Amino acid sequence: MWKLKIAEGNDPYLFSTNNFVGRQTWEFDPDAGTPEERQEVENARQYFLNRQKEGFQASNDLLMRIQLIKENQIDVLSLPPTRFREEDEVNYEAVTTAVKKAVRYNRAIQAKDGHWPAEHAGPLFFTPPLFHGLRNHML
Repeated sequence: MWKLKIAEGNDPYLFSTNNFVGRQTWEFDPDAGTPEERQEVENARQYFLNRQKEGFQASNDLLMRIQLIKENQIDVLSLPPTRFREEDEVNYEAVTTAVKKAVRYNRAIQAKDGHWPAEHAGPLFFTPPLFHGLRNHML
């Protein structure tokens, strides 16, 4: 099973002035994890393969997200989904719930050294620092 290693540098040829903060590497151990975890990883792999056949190339970082949400032990599904249609009126409670969900999710996928390991592209690159400042006020 693949596991994301964050801020580790157990190699005599590596040197870091910041304790490898922000460094991420993948490690494979065929015997790691429970059967349920291995099945979850296989499901993510199959999902990626199916999406690739449809013409989508991004990995969605599913393995990384599964691992980090589990490690951070943050329940990302406890708040109900907020859906808006064009004819709906937006109210304070719905917007607050949507922002709380976004902040909680970004906290759940944050690495232990403080960075967000992912293939952020475009405007998503600027999103995590915005939520980092909001999380103390919202939760």
